[in-house]
Amino acid sequence: MTQQIATAAAWFLPFVMPIAVWVAWSDMARMKIPNVAVLALIGVFAVVGLILVATGIWSFETWAWRWVHLVIVLLIGFVANLAGGFGAGDAKFAAAMAPFIGRPDALAFIYLLAAVVLIGFTLHRIARASKWVRARTPDWESWTRKDFPMGLCLASALAIYLVAGALWGL
Repeated sequence: MTQQIATAAAWFLPFVMPIAVWVAWSDMARMKIPNVAVLALIGVFAVVGLILVATGIWSFETWAWRWVHLVIVLLIGFVANLAGGFGAGDAKFAAAMAPFIGRPDALAFIYLLAAVVLIGFTLHRIARASKWVRARTPDWESWTRKDFPMGLCLASALAIYLVAGALWGL
């Protein structure tokens, strides 16, 4: 992660974190990622990204090219959704996340996401089997559906990426 990307992560983090928590919670409880959460994340990138341009942290070109990330991931997500491998909400949220990831960090982020998916799936299945957890969240759809709430891992990976960038410049 470059210093420029790390500085941007610090700017984005306080606005992205509440959306990430909301998405993870909503997907576990209802197996749905609200469209308004996707739009909010896109809005954060648009507004805070322009602030980064105005303060000289990013060039306008950097900000503009990051929108291409959204389009590419949306197309990949659309195909994955058609193939039955990914929910539509997951595809939209992944696309909304994409501009936040610096191109030099793309491969590292994919590895991070893979690790978060493995850990998230394992912890979700352990929690689902726990009577204590189920008693406190009895109506959560993710406990009874065979599908996995991928929003939990997508949101967590984005949050971890931004926290690592903001705190350690990773």
